[in-house]
Amino acid sequence: MHVEKLQAIVLSTIDYGDSDRIVSLFSLEHGRLKAFARGARSSRKRYGATLEAFARIEAQVRVKEGLAGLQQAELVSIYPRIRGDLSAIAHALYACEVVEAMTPEGHPLPRLYRLLAVYLDRLESEAAAAADRRFFEINLLNILGYRPSLESCSRCNAPFGAAGALLQENGEPVCRACAATGRPLHLSTLKALNACMATGTFGKVAFPPELLAEGGMLLDRSISIHAGRGLKSLEFLGQVTP
Repeated sequence: MHVEKLQAIVLSTIDYGDSDRIVSLFSLEHGRLKAFARGARSSRKRYGATLEAFARIEAQVRVKEGLAGLQQAELVSIYPRIRGDLSAIAHALYACEVVEAMTPEGHPLPRLYRLLAVYLDRLESEAAAAADRRFFEINLLNILGYRPSLESCSRCNAPFGAAGALLQENGEPVCRACAATGRPLHLSTLKALNACMATGTFGKVAFPPELLAEGGMLLDRSISIHAGRGLKSLEFLGQVTP
């Protein structure tokens, strides 16, 4: 085993014993991995603020199956503006928890790493916005292969027309010929979510309140299903977000 230098974002940490920590990292090179940080709680000089949630770091890691070993970490960005704003903190913690819940361990996902890094940069430079959260979510689902069908019915494959779609309890958008009931999804909402993937840039797609509500309903359901567990950060996000 050799030590590798990784670009990584801290997803979460767990205290271990009296002085150590287990750190969940999302790295450009290896995707999500867990690393043992010896003395991380007792040695501020060695790690400083590098193991704070959503910190972006350069980490020297002894990579292996199971629990890797964190040898050293250097701070790239602590995102000070985010840390001074409760809403921004909530959005950043949520994004990190979604990535941690939905990604396999040890599988590189460079597009998702860049998406998360750009989202954190966006939260650092702009006020936290629901539209940016939804932009992040639909692109995350797309990268992971979990994107809901936005162009055609997931049952009969008929294109969604002017009538839009009906959202089912399992997160499936279907046409009105295949389902009699469901939450309405207007065609403009489906097109806006598609546009988020086409542009690849935060802030380029306009989301009027009604589209944001519909799109959010679809994304919330999709993420809830694929995450496989409840997300603790959602409660905090709900408390600080109007």
